[in-house]
Amino acid sequence: MKNEYKAVVVLSGGQDSATSLALAVRKYSAEKVAAITFEYGQRHSVETKYARRIAKRFGVKKHKTVKMDFFSSITDNALLNHSARIEKRKGARCPTTVVEGRNAFFLLAAAVWAKSLGAHEVHIGVSEADFSGYPDCREVFVRAQSRAICLALDYKIKVVAPFLHRTKAEEWALAEKLGILDVIENETVTCYNGIPGKGCGKCPACRLRLRGYKEFLKSR
Repeated sequence: MKNEYKAVVVLSGGQDSATSLALAVRKYSAEKVAAITFEYGQRHSVETKYARRIAKRFGVKKHKTVKMDFFSSITDNALLNHSARIEKRKGARCPTTVVEGRNAFFLLAAAVWAKSLGAHEVHIGVSEADFSGYPDCREVFVRAQSRAICLALDYKIKVVAPFLHRTKAEEWALAEKLGILDVIENETVTCYNGIPGKGCGKCPACRLRLRGYKEFLKSR
């Protein structure tokens, strides 16, 4: 039914997207929020399973999983090539985990589904504050993609990035405020090696998450 849903949340199963989903549910209620998860050949594909668990835990019944397995045929990186080393090479702007244009594809697909549901918002948990150099986590990208989607679909839709200017420490604080700290700490997969909770502690995603957690604890 048109106008039944208010927002579609891009849900990977990680800290950012899970907190983003909780925030949307708090604002609109679980009945008016839908979640979409993408399988794109990532090495940490276990996050899809955790995304389903998170959606269920937060009461979101409308949850779709979409395959986008074409990335490995057009680009190469450590998230798609399981034998590649996860690192940030000297002089490189981004680590080897960057999947070129990933969020652009995700947002467009999520927006197409949102339109079919009558929703006018697509939420994504990207952050420019302490990002890893990914071009599609910047405010300039979010604004441009939001405008491009409106034009492409001839439909009024807004890309909402609640953590765009928030640090990981601030995200942890928000999770505590929302009453989901335990869920985020133990039931999400941020680790590029697919280890839930605290993860491997060595990959860029785990280090960023841990640093933010320590900063959060200090500020309590």
